[in-house]
Amino acid sequence: MTAHRLGEVMSAEMAEQPARLSALLARRQEIAASVRSIHPRDLAGTVLVARGSSDHAATCGAYLLEMASKRPVSLTSPSITTLYGVPTDFTGYLVVAASQSGRTPEIVEVVERARSRGAKTVAVTNDPASPLAGAAELVVDLAAGEERAVPATKTVTAQVVAFAVIAQALGDAGLSDQAAGQLPDQVAEVLADEGPAAELAEWLSGADQLVTVARGILYGAAQEVALKIEETTARLGAAFSAADLRHGPIAIASGASRRPPVVAFAHPGPAAQDVLDVVAELRARGADARLAGPVEGSSLPWSAAAPEILAPVLAIVRGQQIALEMARHLGLDPDAPTGLTKVTIT
Repeated sequence: MTAHRLGEVMSAEMAEQPARLSALLARRQEIAASVRSIHPRDLAGTVLVARGSSDHAATCGAYLLEMASKRPVSLTSPSITTLYGVPTDFTGYLVVAASQSGRTPEIVEVVERARSRGAKTVAVTNDPASPLAGAAELVVDLAAGEERAVPATKTVTAQVVAFAVIAQALGDAGLSDQAAGQLPDQVAEVLADEGPAAELAEWLSGADQLVTVARGILYGAAQEVALKIEETTARLGAAFSAADLRHGPIAIASGASRRPPVVAFAHPGPAAQDVLDVVAELRARGADARLAGPVEGSSLPWSAAAPEILAPVLAIVRGQQIALEMARHLGLDPDAPTGLTKVTIT
């Protein structure tokens, strides 16, 4: 009998991502047409509902949706509905709920109530037969296949792509046919290039906490990388936007006896220079900060040919590699982290 290798399931599911994303992108015109058929004619704005990794995909999506629709986008607080019982008027709003399993009760409840109060509703889920799918008017089926490892991988990158497709349905988000066609190969290139992630994983394994940083569209990816490392290694990870880091938390780079290592994510675009500048500030304060992305001085590259709107997918895959290798380095099995389950009931 062959011994189970640490992270065997997680690794296999990561490897599925190029094919799964290719299949999802092949349906982008069909999905976009469905979104256009149900979204409010006089769109007031978009409200996103999610938890955990899905929330990080939604954070990426918030930027794309606002850029495309030119209407405000917000991530709702489910407790406004589920705990405080506020009867919010959703007339004119598109509500997009993201949940890999579609079985988180509070997400389902928010969608049900929003729909009853005037919202047009979309469920982004990997289970088209789930309660969430039943609650929404439109289901975007990720069709990523069963995901057995506790840390979500292929479902997260599929959600980011789904948000890009939904945004493109509302306006021009920059999801061109060329970009869509190239992404699966760009993900495959990252997966085949394990060395840089393994080196960063070894570096990070010596710390009991770490910080991830990004700005703009990549901020949700930085959040997801921090969570993935927390889930797989039980090490504390904190994600900051480059702007928020300057509003106080940057003090950790100079005030602590054991400064946390920092991984900063950047991709060519309007937000890149600010990330490069904050890395320089961190280093000037004595922090060990390393860059990820197709920028000068990067320790963790990916294709610069990808448009910024799809860069979170590549950054998240890099983060998956780091989390997997860190867990293995520490002798932990990321497929089944202690105390965690695949579906969290809240």
